[in-house]
Amino acid sequence: MRSVRTKSQANGKLGIESVAFGAGYTAMLIWVGSALVASFGGGLANPYWPVIPFLRTDTAGDLAFAVAIVSLVVSRYLQLRRRGAAPAPPAARPAGLVMVQAMAETAAVLGTAVVIYLSFNAVTHPETLALQLTHLLPGPSEGTVRVIALGICLVAVATSRYLRATAPRQSQPARVPENTDAKTGVTA
Repeated sequence: MRSVRTKSQANGKLGIESVAFGAGYTAMLIWVGSALVASFGGGLANPYWPVIPFLRTDTAGDLAFAVAIVSLVVSRYLQLRRRGAAPAPPAARPAGLVMVQAMAETAAVLGTAVVIYLSFNAVTHPETLALQLTHLLPGPSEGTVRVIALGICLVAVATSRYLRATAPRQSQPARVPENTDAKTGVTA
């Protein structure tokens, strides 16, 4: 038996979903800003915000990208669960499968952003493709990360498409057995 959710529970989950999306969106803006600084050869070692002088622009971008991954996956997961939770669907998807779909959709968007950024870098200063991606790690290079991001996009988009296509539709009418009279609903 399913428990009935109260309006305050639903509003609380919607609030968490909304805050997670807002945080992920803002984090992506920080990452995009840092990526633009990197693409145009600006001061990556300069502080991202002078109020926090020890936080370099490139480090802020790296941290923001990590925050975006977590926040956007959480937001999408909660959104998918909320959409699938409307009046007790007969074949609701397991939470794990919904999480895989949320992760795949988020990976497709963020992987695309990485490919675009590193491709833009390849146009504006191709010599950086051989350099390590960040000062925080000894590797991999920008070129390697671009190829990894392409692979992530391939898997993520394929997974997302498959899971969307196989998801039960709530708007679809229930199947009537072949031996049932459509007018009366009585099985013959």
